[in-house]
Amino acid sequence: MKKRTAGSLACCALGLLSGVAQSAPKLYVFDCGLLSFEDVSRFSVENHETDVRQMFVPCYLIEHEEGLLLWDAGLPIDIAGRGPVDRRPGTWIRYDVSIVDQLASMNLAPADIDYLAVSHMHFDHAGGVEPFAGSTLLIQQAEYEAAFQRADQISGYEPPLYSALEDSERVLLNGDHDVFSDGTVRIISTPGHTPGHQVLLVDLAETGPIVLSGDLYHFEESRAWRRVPTFNVDAEQTLASMDKVERLLEETGATLWIEHNLELANGLRKAPDFYE
Repeated sequence: MKKRTAGSLACCALGLLSGVAQSAPKLYVFDCGLLSFEDVSRFSVENHETDVRQMFVPCYLIEHEEGLLLWDAGLPIDIAGRGPVDRRPGTWIRYDVSIVDQLASMNLAPADIDYLAVSHMHFDHAGGVEPFAGSTLLIQQAEYEAAFQRADQISGYEPPLYSALEDSERVLLNGDHDVFSDGTVRIISTPGHTPGHQVLLVDLAETGPIVLSGDLYHFEESRAWRRVPTFNVDAEQTLASMDKVERLLEETGATLWIEHNLELANGLRKAPDFYE
C-alpha cells in the first residue's frame, strides 16, 4: 500500500483510516453525474414499459484498514460544473462537482487512493479515472485488452478518457478477486456488457453485504425481465452473469444496488456520510 500523504492523515478527523483496527469496511457514495435519455429502447426496455428517463452516475469509496479503493470514477472530469452537456441527439449529461473536488472536501487527494477498479471502461464509469493514474488498477484481463488494445474493434470505448492508466501499476484479473484477502471486498467477474465487466461485493458489518451492479442491470425492469441491452458485446455471457450474481445474492443475503437507479440513489446517504 502506498505511503499516506498529509491530506490522507488529515482525513482522520472524519474517521478515515484512523489507525484504529476496523473489523469491516466502510462504503461512501458520491454523486458523479446524471444521464438523461429521450429514448431508452436501446437498453431493451421499451419506452412504454418504464417512465424512467434519467440515470444516476455513482462513484464509491471503500475504506478498509488495508487501504482505500475507488470503485467507478463517474463522468469525464472536464464536464463538471458546466451544466447539461449534449452527448448525442436525445441524450444529455450533467456533472455538478467532480469526484476530485468531492474527495478534497474530505481532505483526500487522488494520490491517497490505493486501488482503482471500475465495473467497465465506458465513459460514465471510467470518465474520471485520469487523476487516479497513480493508484493500482484492478481490471479483468479481458477488459484491459478490449479497452487498451482493441478499442477500435468494439464500440463504447473512448481511449482518450483513460489513456493515462496505460502505464499505471495494474493487477490483471481472470475471474473473481478478493481485494484485501479477507472476504470483505470482492470483485466478481461478470462479462457480457463488455468483455471484462465486473461487479463489487462489499460486506458491511451493520448494513450487511451489498453488491454494486455496474451495468449488469440498468433498470429494475432489466433485472425482473432479464433484458439485455442491444449494445452488450455478448448476450449469452450477460445472461450467465445475471445468473451468477443472482446466486451470489441468494448465497450471501446481499442487497443489490443497481448503480444507475436514480430513485435508489436519491435515498442513499452521500459522502462524507457512509455505510458500515
